[in-house]
Amino acid sequence: MEIAVKISGLVKDYNGLHAVDHLDLSVPKGSIYGFLGPNGAGKTTTLKMIVGMTEPTSGEIEIMGKKVTFGSSYGRDIIGYLPDVPGFYDWMTAKEFLIFSGELFSIPKKTLNDRVKELLSLVDLTKHKNKKIGTYSRGMKQRLGIAQALVNNPQIVLLDEPVSALDPIGRKEVMDIIFSLAGKVTVFFSTHILSDVERICDRVVIINEGKKVLEDSMDNIRQVPDIRELEIELENEKDSEYILALQKDPSIESIFVDHAKVIIKTRDLDHARNQLNEVIYTKQILVKKMFVKEISLEDIFMKAVNHHA
Repeated sequence: MEIAVKISGLVKDYNGLHAVDHLDLSVPKGSIYGFLGPNGAGKTTTLKMIVGMTEPTSGEIEIMGKKVTFGSSYGRDIIGYLPDVPGFYDWMTAKEFLIFSGELFSIPKKTLNDRVKELLSLVDLTKHKNKKIGTYSRGMKQRLGIAQALVNNPQIVLLDEPVSALDPIGRKEVMDIIFSLAGKVTVFFSTHILSDVERICDRVVIINEGKKVLEDSMDNIRQVPDIRELEIELENEKDSEYILALQKDPSIESIFVDHAKVIIKTRDLDHARNQLNEVIYTKQILVKKMFVKEISLEDIFMKAVNHHA
């Protein structure tokens, strides 16, 4: 697995306060990597150190296998960046702004014009390309910001809280754009919105108070909770007394009954299902439905952060 961004022992100290505290993480090339944590966890500070806007107190940063130091020009042409509060020249049009941004990278005129046309289409602003940015909605500006981060055709794009201030429609539009980049560019985006990470990321790191508390693929992270829930809806609520007898089993954490609905919390899902099926069969219980509750990223996030705290 090729690594696009590698951070080792990264520290940022502000007068004795560790905003980032010996952080280690690896971002696979071509992945959509979710950088998750509560407000003030150190996400923005970390991104600023990666792009060279803030000098680390200590630690190492590698971009595409090469170590980078503060003040060096390496990474400038292969990284795109959208800050948490992007700035625009409101008197410019979207097309003018993207051309201006591309000229900062000395992109040849014809190549740049083709790139701007492509990006305006990607972020669905072609129809609005000649309108002043000052007339844009917040969602339109954020989409333009993503286009600006991609103007130099980077290998890695860093997005800091790209949807935090948007309404549901704006969030969906931006997340659809980010998802469309999968496999074409490495996307490293920070957020505190759990549902967005769960929807599009294939790898996630959770940080709290500047420290990493969990990092893994989404598939593996969903296996983290040691308590699973099994929900059953019965035809006859009186039959719940037979299921309550399963509380004697050491693998059963608890059983909650609400009329005909029964929720079993267990540390061994397969064993609990086998025990339940045996009770259903021997007692001839009629079941309307039975399903395993899916583990949400919110469950995992709260467990990881609370455990760290």
